Amino acid sequence: MNDRLNWLSLAYKFAIDGDPKAMRACARELFDLNEQAADGPAIMALAAIYAGNNDEAAILTEDAMAADAKSIHANLAQAALWSLDFEIDKEIKLLKTIVKESTDAVEKQEHLRRELSIRILRDKNMPKEESDAHRDLEAKVKILRGVLILAQGLLADALALAADPAGAAKSLLALSELVEDEKAKALYYGKYLFMLNYRAVSAGKLFQESARFDGFFKNVKRYSHDAVKKNPKKKLRVGYISPDFRLHSVAYFLRPLLKDFDRDNFIVHCYSTGKSDGVTNNIRRLPIQWRDLRGKPAAFVAKVIFEDHIDILVDLSGHSQNNCLEVLAYRPAPVQISAIGYVATTGLNAVDYFLSDNICMSGSDNTGFTEKLLRLPCCHLCYSPGLVRQMPPPAVRAPVTDNGYVTFGCFNNFNKVTDELLCTWRSVMERVADSRLIIKGKICSIAAGRRLLLARLKGLSFDLSRIELRPFSPDYLNDYRDIDIALDTFPYNGGLTTCEALFMGVPVVTMRGRTHGSRFGASILSHADLKELVAQNQMEYVKKILQLAGNKDILQRYHNGLREHMHQSGLMNGKGYMMHLEKLYRQVWEDFCKAR
Repeated sequence: MNDRLNWLSLAYKFAIDGDPKAMRACARELFDLNEQAADGPAIMALAAIYAGNNDEAAILTEDAMAADAKSIHANLAQAALWSLDFEIDKEIKLLKTIVKESTDAVEKQEHLRRELSIRILRDKNMPKEESDAHRDLEAKVKILRGVLILAQGLLADALALAADPAGAAKSLLALSELVEDEKAKALYYGKYLFMLNYRAVSAGKLFQESARFDGFFKNVKRYSHDAVKKNPKKKLRVGYISPDFRLHSVAYFLRPLLKDFDRDNFIVHCYSTGKSDGVTNNIRRLPIQWRDLRGKPAAFVAKVIFEDHIDILVDLSGHSQNNCLEVLAYRPAPVQISAIGYVATTGLNAVDYFLSDNICMSGSDNTGFTEKLLRLPCCHLCYSPGLVRQMPPPAVRAPVTDNGYVTFGCFNNFNKVTDELLCTWRSVMERVADSRLIIKGKICSIAAGRRLLLARLKGLSFDLSRIELRPFSPDYLNDYRDIDIALDTFPYNGGLTTCEALFMGVPVVTMRGRTHGSRFGASILSHADLKELVAQNQMEYVKKILQLAGNKDILQRYHNGLREHMHQSGLMNGKGYMMHLEKLYRQVWEDFCKAR
C-alpha cells in the first residue's frame, strides 16, 4: 500500500477512536514523506484540536491551507478550528462542501474498487501493480469515510447550534450509518431520534424510526428476574437513574420523587452517571440511597442496579445527552419506566412503560410508543425549583404599564422555533401596534448565531427594529421582568421554560398539538389552573395572544398573582403528585407479580 495512504488511513482511525497522540505520530510520518504537502500539518492540527491545544491548531491549520487550499484534510482542520471559535456560518458552509465532495469521492472510489475486484477474481495472474492499486483504493475509501465521520459530526453540532434540527438529524443519521462500532451507531441514532422531536413528525413515523433503536442492543445479555419473589405488597425499591442529578432542567422536577415519597412503602435509590455540583449536594441530603457511577461502563452500572435488587427502575434521560438507555438494555430491574427527561418513546423493548398524563396522551391512545403508557391524572411533571436555586422575586407590574407597548418573549431552545411559528409571531406583532419581541438563548450568545437568526427573521419579513436578541446568562430569570407575554413553541412545547415563565409572573400562551411532546404546554397550564391560556389550534393561539395583549388589566393581574397561584396549584403539589405516581408504581409491580 502507498505509504501516504497508509498513514492517512491510520490517522483517521485514531481520530475516530479519539487518540490524539497516535494521530500526531501519523502526522510526523506524513511530514517525513513530504514536508511541503498539507497532509502532515492538517492531521497534526486535528490532533491538536482533540488535545485542546487550540493555538497550535490555528498555526498548523494555516500551514496546511497555505500548502494546499484545496486539500480536504486542510479544509477539515479549518472547519474544526472554526467550530472552536463558534464561526458556525462559515463552518457549516465549508462542512457541507466537504461532505458532498467526500460522498461523491467515496462513490467513485467504491465503483473503481469493485471493478478492479472483479478483474482480480477473473484473472488470477493479475500483475502485482493491479493488486497494489486495489489496496490503495480500499485505503482511499477508508480515509474518505474517516473524513465523512468527522465532518458529519462537526456539521451535526453546528447545525444544532444554528437552530437547524432537521439538518442536524440528517447528519446524525448519516453518522450512525457510517461508523462501525455498535455502541457508536446507537449513540448517533439516539441523537437523531432526539432531533426529530423539534419538527412536526407523525406519531407513526416517530414510532417507526424509534423502534429501530432496539436493534442496536440485540447482542446485549439481559438479566433474568425469574428468581424474584413476586410479593405484590412488599416494600418496593425504586431506582432513579440519570446523568442529570445536577444543575439541569430535570432537577427542577426531582424534589417530589426524592423527598415526598412514602417511606413506609418505598425505598429510593439514585444512580448518578453524570457530573456533580452544588445541586447534586442538595440531592444527596435527601432520604435516599446514593450511587455515584460516573464514568462507569453500562454493564457495570447495570450489575450494580441488579445487585441492589431494584424492583422498579425509572430512567430520567430518554434519548437526551449522555443518556442511560444502554444500561436499561441489560434490564437490570424487572420493571423499567421512562419518565420526565424525554418527550417521546425510547424505542427500547427493555423499557416497559412511559410516564405520561391524561392531557399529553388522552384516552387509550398508545400511538407512537413502544412502551405501555402510564397516565397520571395530574401533570406528569411536578415543578419544584427549591433543590436547584433560590428563585428571584417576580416583577409586580406588567412591563406594558411603564413601556406603553407590549413585549413578547421566547426563552426556549431556538431549535424549537419553526419558520411557521415565526410567521405566526410576525402576524401577531403586525396586529399589536409597537409591540416588541425578545428572543433569549444560546443562539443569541454567539455572533454567527445572531447573524444567522437575523437573516432568517429578515427573510420572513420581520421588522428587525422591533426584535431584541439577548444572549443566555446565568441570571436569565430576571429578564422575565421585561416580558408581558411568553410565547410557547410548537410542535415541541416548552417544559421547564414554561414553568419558569409562570413562576416569574409571565403568562404563557401555548397550543395543544397531536403528540406527547406537543402537549406539554397544555398539561402544564391546565394543571396550573390556567386552561384559558391553552389554544386548540393555530388560529386560537393567535386569538388568545391578541386578547391578552389588548387587555392591560388582565396582564397586570397575571403578573401580580401568578406566583402565588402556582404555589396553590396542582402543578406544584408534590405530595399529591407522589400519591398518584406511587399508585401507578404499585399497579405495575402487581402486574409483574401476576405475570407468569
